[in-house]
Amino acid sequence: MVFMPTGVIQILSLAYPALVNNPMTINILTDTNICSIIIPEMDALSKLQDLSTNTQLEAAEDLGCPQLSVKQQDALNVSHAMLPNGKHIHLLKTMLTSACEKDCHYCGFRSGRDLRRATLKPDEMAQAFMAIHRAGVVDGMFLSSGVAGGGVKTQDHLLATAEILRRKHAFRGYLHLKLMPGVQKAQVEQAMQLADRVSLNLEGPNTLRLEQLAPHKAFMEELLQPLKWMEEIRNTQNSHLGWNGRWPSMSTQFVVGAVGESDLELISTTEYLHQKLRLGRAYFMAFNPLKDTPFENLPPVSPVRELHLYQASFLIRDYGFSLEELPFTPDGSLPEKIDPKTAWAEENLNEKPVEINLATPEELVRIPGIGPKGALAILAARKKGGISNLEALRKIGVNPTRPARYILLNGRQPDYQLGLW
Repeated sequence: MVFMPTGVIQILSLAYPALVNNPMTINILTDTNICSIIIPEMDALSKLQDLSTNTQLEAAEDLGCPQLSVKQQDALNVSHAMLPNGKHIHLLKTMLTSACEKDCHYCGFRSGRDLRRATLKPDEMAQAFMAIHRAGVVDGMFLSSGVAGGGVKTQDHLLATAEILRRKHAFRGYLHLKLMPGVQKAQVEQAMQLADRVSLNLEGPNTLRLEQLAPHKAFMEELLQPLKWMEEIRNTQNSHLGWNGRWPSMSTQFVVGAVGESDLELISTTEYLHQKLRLGRAYFMAFNPLKDTPFENLPPVSPVRELHLYQASFLIRDYGFSLEELPFTPDGSLPEKIDPKTAWAEENLNEKPVEINLATPEELVRIPGIGPKGALAILAARKKGGISNLEALRKIGVNPTRPARYILLNGRQPDYQLGLW
């Protein structure tokens, strides 16, 4: 049991004097355990439990991929998250309403599905969040919503919540705002002025796949266009309009494997988003069937496929790979039993290993087991005389097990033990 500090009780007593003497226990579901805090009883906090519990599979800066956990009723979903700048925080993942008029075939919130629904008004959400933020439980919030009354109206409610947090409560922490299908350009601009990250789920990689996933959403007009507006605003307006003096990053999410799309389709769209729209992060959600949905009898998708999609997207975003260089099979799949970088190396470096003491940074990061930090360490070591053996690699923080197969050290290939690559 974790109790709120006395100072927090005093702060809350000023805001909610009639409620402090009637406390309630809120369970906090984190990525590692469940804890509880004692807080003043508020109907909004009770609703927040319902809304937050069901957002586990919505990706938002999570360390690792979002996973379905054991069923926990009445628990806030607090994720251990890593921000784009590398800082770790506790992030509340929640939504304004779990009511939704959309009928996406895979979604647990689809209209008509038997589900306990809850809704919070913008001021209720802001007050409830600030209560647990002041208690030291969470540092930031990811805020989404079901679509109720149309995308524009729903977006107005999300923006109103953000406005109350920033203006009324002077919240200076991390805020990730979701964009709704059909959002207007002015709303996109306002979201960018309030949030640290803005996202809109494309769900499918193209029009055909989206029609199979969500028949009443328009891929180009409702989903892709707002992401294009974000890049246009970043290119034409002063970043000082952002709440902290810079524009927010952008992310999206795809549903993987429900409608037969290939890895090539997903990574092709991801490459476009990274290169043309400066997408910060693409998330991939391996499909898992839910009861009382049109896709309830479809098989689940292997998490290995999800992992390899993440790896391929990072190769494009961070390692200088192009779509054409990735090792897709003839049917557009990534290899199942080997990660994309190692598969590329087997085709390209097995017969032409890289000389560690002469390679460019761009060449170094293409070697399995060497990332950007490892490449910098190698460059620094070269200035001090070079690298002559595998132990020298180990001493600068680069595990030589994977690179050894694909490198030369002063013109000679080091001895290495064959592994189950």
